Amino acid sequence: MNDEVSISAVQSYLQGLQNDICTALESADGPGRFQADRWERPGGGGGESRILSEGGVFEKAGVGFSDVQGDTLPPSATRARPELAGRGFRAMGVSVVIHPHNPYVPTSHANVRFFVAEAPDSVPVWWFGGGFDLTPYYPYDDDVRHWHDTARAACEPFGTALYPRFKAWCDDYFFLPHRQETRGVGGLFFDDMNEGGFAHCFGLMRSVGDHYMRAYLPIVQRRRDLGYGEREREFQLHRRGRYAEFNLAFDRGTLFGLQSGGRTESILMSLPPLVRWSYDWQPPPGSREAGLADYLRPRDWLAELSART
Repeated sequence: MNDEVSISAVQSYLQGLQNDICTALESADGPGRFQADRWERPGGGGGESRILSEGGVFEKAGVGFSDVQGDTLPPSATRARPELAGRGFRAMGVSVVIHPHNPYVPTSHANVRFFVAEAPDSVPVWWFGGGFDLTPYYPYDDDVRHWHDTARAACEPFGTALYPRFKAWCDDYFFLPHRQETRGVGGLFFDDMNEGGFAHCFGLMRSVGDHYMRAYLPIVQRRRDLGYGEREREFQLHRRGRYAEFNLAFDRGTLFGLQSGGRTESILMSLPPLVRWSYDWQPPPGSREAGLADYLRPRDWLAELSART
C-alpha cells in the first residue's frame, strides 16, 4: 500500500477548507464579508488571515491559514516531545474562532494542523492535530447533543474508540485550572497523531475539518433570532473574559505562534472584540447565568442526554 507523505495535498486541502468555511459563514451572516490579510513570516512562510467584523450575526469571526517554516521548533512544540528539540519544522493549519453578537449563540473554535520536524541524516517526523469546541453562554441541551453527535460522526469512520478518546482529551485541554472549570462543553481535540500512517491520519483531519460547519451552523440558525437584553450581553462579556484568559495563558497554538515569530495580529485574532472583567463578579444564585456552571465540567453528554429522552 502506498502511504507516501504529501505535503502539497495537505496544503491544498487546508486552503480549500479556509475558503469553504468563509463562504459558509458569509452565507449565514448575511451582510458580513471577510477581509483578507496576506502576510509573510521573516523566518519563512506566511499565510492569510480573514476577518469578518460587525456582521449581521457575527461580531467577529476569524479564519486563518498559515504555512510557516523555521530552523528550530519552539518550546511549546517540544514540551511533550523533547526528542525533537533542535529540529527544523514546517507547520501549516487552519484556525477558526467565531464570536457572535447574540449571547444565545455560542462562541466556537476549530483548528486542524500538520507538522513536519526535520533534522540532517534523520527521517522526518510528521503528525496531525486538530479538533473543535463549543463555548455557550446560555446552553441548550439540543445544541450540545447535536454538537457531540456531529463530533462522533467525524471520528467513527476511523475507529469507534476515537470519539471518547478525543472528547476526553478536549475536556482536559480546554480546562482553566485557576477557575476549575472547562472553557465550554467540549468537543474534540487531538495532537501528535501519526497512528495508522499518513493516509489514515490525513483522512481523519479532513473529516474533522469538514464536520465543523455541520456541527456549528445549525446551532447558529436555531439561536440567532432569540431576543436578548443588557443582562444577557453583560453576562456574555464576562464569560468572554474567561475565553481570553485561556487563550493567553494556556493555549498551545497561541504560544507556538508567538514563540515561533508568527504574525501577532493573526495569532491574536482569536480574542473577542469586547470583554468585561469585574472584581469577583458572580451571577445571581439560582439564575440561568449561575446554571452555566453545571455545563462547565466534563460530562458524557451523549449518554446523559439520550437517557433523558
